[in-house]
Amino acid sequence: MYYTKTLMIAAALLGSSALTAAADVNLSFIMCGDERPADKAAIEKFQVDNPGVKVAMEIVPWGNCQDKSMTLAAAGTPVSVAYMGSRTLKKLAAEGLIVPAEIPAEMVESYQPGVLKTVSYDNKYWGYPHAFSTKALYINCDLVTTAGLECKAPETWADMIAMAKAIKEKHNVAGIGIAGKDFDNTMHMFLDFLYSNGGTVQDPVTGAPTLDSQQTRETLQMYADILPYGIEGATAWERDQMKDLFNDQKLGMYVNGPWGKGQHAEKVPNQIIVPVPHGPSGVSGTILITDSIAVFKQSDPAVEAAAQKLAQTLTSGDAQYDLDKSWGLTPILQYEKLGVEAPYYVGDADWQIFVNGISTGGPEPLVTDFKSLQGVFTNMIQGVMLGEGGTVDQLVTQAGVELAEVK
Repeated sequence: MYYTKTLMIAAALLGSSALTAAADVNLSFIMCGDERPADKAAIEKFQVDNPGVKVAMEIVPWGNCQDKSMTLAAAGTPVSVAYMGSRTLKKLAAEGLIVPAEIPAEMVESYQPGVLKTVSYDNKYWGYPHAFSTKALYINCDLVTTAGLECKAPETWADMIAMAKAIKEKHNVAGIGIAGKDFDNTMHMFLDFLYSNGGTVQDPVTGAPTLDSQQTRETLQMYADILPYGIEGATAWERDQMKDLFNDQKLGMYVNGPWGKGQHAEKVPNQIIVPVPHGPSGVSGTILITDSIAVFKQSDPAVEAAAQKLAQTLTSGDAQYDLDKSWGLTPILQYEKLGVEAPYYVGDADWQIFVNGISTGGPEPLVTDFKSLQGVFTNMIQGVMLGEGGTVDQLVTQAGVELAEVK
């Protein structure tokens, strides 16, 4: 048992309003990706604690998982709960397909800084955060040292560009991987650097677009400056494809999440993990991305109430800690403040890189039309990579115009 305080909180919030067994309640749950032992164990315990409530979990591949949940809801046959990228929550809320998450006050205070911003819209929480990631820079030290440099964290963009240049000129391989494909992590990687330069995408209070800024221009200019030392044909690459290049000694460094350490450990044993370098207008930061458990609007209040309790069970106590630890995720809760003895990330220098970036990070923007948001960034980034669409200043100005049209 990991918990003292956290387990007590979870037990209190669930036990104080235990579901009655007056009638059977059947809950449907769509989970994206793979079955997670931590979630399975939590569901089994939930059913024991709530006789008469049955949970049927369906595992759906990521490629069509979220679309399936949204399609069922739009057709009037919603699942009870579903695992969703938090980026979908504003759209679902605006269309009246989900209900606000009933996160207890005790749990609100326990989340890592910034996590709840990823599920917040119209002064309400629309999902229970269930998986969390931050990013850092992975560096192949063998490529760096044989290029004549000390393998240490580049603190600034200028340091990073110099390191990428040295690797490229010495080994004739990409010094750094910068994503440029029409894919969501192209935007995510840009935001890692934008947030490390004091930039923003939306005003945190009003939601007004703030992308057209000096910080964005500086970030896009850095992309232009480092491009000669990056991957050839960058517009064809997404971040996750760079793992194999890094493992094959064909890439000096790139940005990835905490799971990257294990992916590279065998083939790149001499790697270091460091904070995302900062630009001239900010300090090192990272994008804060969450996936969430969403409760879909139901015609039966009993089903909706049971769904809220199931979501609370999955996202608190031992269940959430087991998920974070077993999947190698950035801790979504401040477990060291909640009575967890020796949390997996405390005292580990690499884990602290991912944890320390939380306080200076920024959320994935919440909009109703995520594809259009992604397009704004892709157009801007590909414009500078391909030398199309004008100067850095013109590309950022155009991006600001396009973002203002995204709802």
